[in-house]
Amino acid sequence: MITDSFDDRTKALIRLEDFYGEQGHAAERCLLVFSRRLHDELLSLHPCRRAGVIVSVNGETPIWCFELNGRPLAFYLSPVGSTMAAQYCIEANWVCGATSFILFGSAGSLDREKTAGRYVLPTEAYRDEGMSYHYAPPADYIAVPGHRTVAALFGELGVPCVEGRVWTTDAFLRETAGQVARRRAEGCLAVEMEIAGVQAVCDFHGFSLYAFLETGDSFSADGYTPEGLPEANHNREKLRLALEIARRL
Repeated sequence: MITDSFDDRTKALIRLEDFYGEQGHAAERCLLVFSRRLHDELLSLHPCRRAGVIVSVNGETPIWCFELNGRPLAFYLSPVGSTMAAQYCIEANWVCGATSFILFGSAGSLDREKTAGRYVLPTEAYRDEGMSYHYAPPADYIAVPGHRTVAALFGELGVPCVEGRVWTTDAFLRETAGQVARRRAEGCLAVEMEIAGVQAVCDFHGFSLYAFLETGDSFSADGYTPEGLPEANHNREKLRLALEIARRL
């Protein structure tokens, strides 16, 4: 069973040095960018250099780097979904030395009253995905300790936000009425697709994760409302706040 997958007693057989050679050290801070539009905006607004590349049979994902407050900041276009988003963090660490990851994605609201007009700062993530079970002992939820740092910064800046649980799913087309009701009853404010896996990988490897989400689509007793998702996906304000977090790390 998937809950038997965590093994911290025997060694992993595949090593990244077999694919990439020696570890790089271009930047410690790194943005996980899910929006192609925001990724391309960073490229156009900053003098970026290519700090490395994540390779796969699908092609290459460049890791870019520019100076922010006199220190290098890396970023790349992250895949959507817990498994690959988390895997890319591991490879980005090897390729460019990143150890502090800033994740700013979109999510579906499970409680519109609490999330409307506010960013969601995940405190725990429900592990309805596969990646986390290979990097953390089995449990329903995984803690997201970086929310305290983000909450303190947002409070200082006067940014509206709400802290609480989120639900990480691998199957967005199976967000059923029953699943939504159960997660909402457990206090989940939103549903997304990356946090649990990325946090598990960060805990396992000693990385830091700082995450905040913007809700766009929403779930209610009456069904599903997709309006607002495109804006949440590509909102430039999220990028500005992610850069502000990076400045202060």
